[in-house]
Amino acid sequence: MDTLGDQPLPDGRRGGVSLQFIGSGDAFGSGGRLQTCLLVDAPGVRFLIDCGCSAMIGLWAQHIDPDSIDAIALTDFEGDHCGSVAFVLFHAMAVSHRTRPLTIAGPVGTAEHMGRLMAVLFPGSEGQKARFALDYQVVEPGVVVHSALLRIGAWPVVHSEQTRPMIVRVAVAGRRIVYTGDTAWTPALIEACAGAELLVTEWYYYDTTSRWHLDQTPLLTRRAALQARRLVLTHLSDAVLARAHDLSETVAHAGLIITV
Repeated sequence: MDTLGDQPLPDGRRGGVSLQFIGSGDAFGSGGRLQTCLLVDAPGVRFLIDCGCSAMIGLWAQHIDPDSIDAIALTDFEGDHCGSVAFVLFHAMAVSHRTRPLTIAGPVGTAEHMGRLMAVLFPGSEGQKARFALDYQVVEPGVVVHSALLRIGAWPVVHSEQTRPMIVRVAVAGRRIVYTGDTAWTPALIEACAGAELLVTEWYYYDTTSRWHLDQTPLLTRRAALQARRLVLTHLSDAVLARAHDLSETVAHAGLIITV
């Protein structure tokens, strides 16, 4: 896999990158939090990393027009990571009559999965045509997807394989942002976040272990190996939230903005 973001983009742009948490909760709204959705603003591009079922609510709450989003990068097919893409699309087609192009980058089968979501959540919408350019891009572990402004790389994770999960690393304007998605510990995390400015990592369990999610043991004992410049915790369960004030790392919350 080539190195993501180690060189400036062709026009030499660097800096001016921020990440804003729209949602930082788990699938079940623990602690009253909205589901996963990260908004990245960079020179010339605004994009989301994941777009959980509550993302539209979170975007409007933070006065962000979904039509201002240029791209959405997805880490898996579970509803708390991609469910609101259907709402973004239907709003764009039926309400706002969007004209701005939109790119959706995700695992193999993303276009088909979004079609199924649209059919279930908005029956009859299948025949509706987008008036804007809608581009689906496949992201697979080991392959870097290049667009005019973004480079997206992915690594395999330890999670339910039916969801087609992966770590996503986005390079934009000379900055590298990594999101673990849903995963138990895997050495791929070390490779994915090497040299990154920001690692956003799930931490779902505190004093128990899981075959699907991260807990305190690997995150605390292997923190030195995770060589991202900054680490932020998200996708938090009640057990972790109850101890949030004791954690030394930054704990995400809706509206938190990180300068990358």
